[in-house]
Amino acid sequence: MADLRDLGLSEYEARAYRALLDAGPATAKELSDSSGVPMGRVYDVLNSLERHRLARSQAASRPKKYVAVEPDAALDRLLEEKRRELDETAQQYERVVEELSTELEAGEPPDEQFWTAAVGAAETGDLLLERISAADDRVAMIASAPASGLDLGEIGESVMEELEAALERGVDVSLLMERALPPRLPESVGRQYADRLAEHPNFDVRTAEGVRGTFTLVDDAEVCLEVPSPVDPETSFAMIDLKDPEFAGDARERFQSRWSEAEPLQF
Repeated sequence: MADLRDLGLSEYEARAYRALLDAGPATAKELSDSSGVPMGRVYDVLNSLERHRLARSQAASRPKKYVAVEPDAALDRLLEEKRRELDETAQQYERVVEELSTELEAGEPPDEQFWTAAVGAAETGDLLLERISAADDRVAMIASAPASGLDLGEIGESVMEELEAALERGVDVSLLMERALPPRLPESVGRQYADRLAEHPNFDVRTAEGVRGTFTLVDDAEVCLEVPSPVDPETSFAMIDLKDPEFAGDARERFQSRWSEAEPLQF
């Protein structure tokens, strides 16, 4: 069940506030008796409630009396305070990430072959987005079916956003699609392309008949190769990320061969 402690109050503060709501104006002694807050702690608790603007005091009375702020106002104030704390925490994390991004650098790509794989639609999409985000110089993509990184649905929009971020870093992006694929993409992907990417000087899209296979070439050093499902070729089963300069070179030659024969996208 929801509790005032979920909004940042201590156990004693929550008990004291509830007791004030029930009792009306009360002295510290009366509140200690009704709430069970020890007399040695009750003044600290009441001062804290006043700082949170959950209680008011009548200083002119002897002894001083306290009254609870109405619940609606009290809860709004607690919520406002938690939101402010969360915003401050988020800003702190953002500063940490900004500092670390200038300190942490990836090493040079290994000369030896290295590969990893992701299985499942969500994991496949995450791996593709991760590798695009790691590109420094160029990204070349072949998309032959909706099972590709430009899959129908949210992943297509996410890929477009990641490609846009890559372009802003100065990465050259070339996308070669099977000619029948563009009409099958969701309208939102088409809007992203037309509004944000189509006129970018480092972004080029071409289409060709008979494009087969789906892969992404990153910095001419690694290849994200999609593996379609054996039971449904138009859905993604897994993705292999292979870091191998020789294999990447072969993939680059294949891409360039098809690219030279392709035509600019007419969206």
